[in-house]
Amino acid sequence: MLSFDAVLRQRLDAIRGRGLLRELRRVDSPQGPRIQAGGQTLLNFSSNDYLGLANDPWLKEAAISGVEKFGAGAGASRLICGSLTPHHELEEALAGFKGTEAALSFSSGYATAVGAICALLGRDDIIILDKLVHACIVDAARLSGAKIRVFAHNDLDDLEAKLKWANRRDEQCGSRTSTTLASKPRITRPSEGKQRTLVVTESIFSMDGDTAPLRGMVALKEKYGAWLMVDEAHATGLYGKHRRGLAEELGVSGQIEIQMGTLGKALGASGGYISGSRALIDFLVNCARSFIFSTAPVPAAAVAARAAIEFVQSAEGEIRRKTLWTRVGQFQSAIGHRPPPIPGAIFPILIGDEARAVEAAAELREQNIFVPAIRYPTVARGQARLRVTLTAAHSSEDISRLVRALNSVDIGFRR
Repeated sequence: MLSFDAVLRQRLDAIRGRGLLRELRRVDSPQGPRIQAGGQTLLNFSSNDYLGLANDPWLKEAAISGVEKFGAGAGASRLICGSLTPHHELEEALAGFKGTEAALSFSSGYATAVGAICALLGRDDIIILDKLVHACIVDAARLSGAKIRVFAHNDLDDLEAKLKWANRRDEQCGSRTSTTLASKPRITRPSEGKQRTLVVTESIFSMDGDTAPLRGMVALKEKYGAWLMVDEAHATGLYGKHRRGLAEELGVSGQIEIQMGTLGKALGASGGYISGSRALIDFLVNCARSFIFSTAPVPAAAVAARAAIEFVQSAEGEIRRKTLWTRVGQFQSAIGHRPPPIPGAIFPILIGDEARAVEAAAELREQNIFVPAIRYPTVARGQARLRVTLTAAHSSEDISRLVRALNSVDIGFRR
């Protein structure tokens, strides 16, 4: 028999042979439009720090104050003795920011998805996912035990077909249950009466940068009696009158049962959250295992996230947002893209071949430009790409330099 390490080396060789091997890249500087890595100063077009807050003095001072008042760690889970004042103040700020009754913070976006979905659904339920939804949501769906259905990306007709199937299945199960109950009583879970159907989507998709048709999805979930969960990870802080996200921009925030987001992108800190009704948050406190059985997030992160929420709602926050959209417009104009109705800061440059995508990223690094190659399993096989993200911290000259570099690489970029 091969040794443990020999088996793993074989598997790594197979990954390498498919052009999919990943390695950690050490960054020796704070996040920003320029980073230090591998002895180079790289113009960074890979970060989700859309408003340039990750290294902003406002957030750093807030984090320092959090350490000074509450120490380096929380010491326990939230339900033991780790539910510190900063966590509660963050959640109050999140609820006010999102315009909901309550909110709950988690240690990461991944933990948020797993905790919420697995608490809300079980084996008798159905979860319907957009084909391109984030991996954390796919994993949560699998762990929940619910029946999974996938609809074609942003395709409302296919979503309706899946919702019709779910309702037919519910009627059939109800008929069988009635027959069973008549002959043999059984213990039922509280609130049981029908299967639950949950539709889940992102609002801004992380790898393609396009927007979900939330108004149509809201109409369909109400027509068929489903619940809707929307991950606003790449929209929080950027869209809507109060910068709450795409749901606010489209006027449907109040019709979405479960609003999810992260604190580590436009808000510049770390962690994830769910916002919604008081009943939803109380239920998650009692049933979301990734919340119950995790040590509470470090207090400094909670204080920094709360400061970021205040910042994005301020006049300075609005200036940052407008600066971002100015840079986005400049890039779109330079590459010949017609501005979409709703702008976005994510630009995928499709290459297809995994090895070529890695080569193109390396050629850009030789020009001190960092744009990562995105490969399977983050995207489908044969859909490898360069993923460009813009931030408010980039200058006009930074954008011009990026365009020149992309034009110099043989990836069919010229328009």
